[in-house]
Amino acid sequence: MDRTKLAEHIQELYQVSPDHPFAKHPTFEAYRHQRNRKWFALVMDIPREKLGLEGDGMIDVVNVKCDPLLIGALHNQPGIYPAYHMNKTSWLSVALDGSVADEQVKFLIEISFDATGR
Repeated sequence: MDRTKLAEHIQELYQVSPDHPFAKHPTFEAYRHQRNRKWFALVMDIPREKLGLEGDGMIDVVNVKCDPLLIGALHNQPGIYPAYHMNKTSWLSVALDGSVADEQVKFLIEISFDATGR
């Protein structure tokens, strides 16, 4: 899944459009609950090296909130990393480069949406 397909999925399922909370990073997109304004997904393009990946250039990721008990098991899967620039015990960074199946990305968005909706 790429960031365009993710945006379409979130808009269709949750009727939420992104905002851009960081003037310094205009490509970063935060998806928030309409009621409590909490983020449930943050899409970013970051240097590959920030995730410990080889090669130059940028990679699109989405940060999602997840149950800490599930995070340990997910870190062993390709395309899933400790959260970039967020609490690593509650958040994950998921690559949007096709290395994570679309259904798994959607599942993780759903978990994050539920976890942040309270």
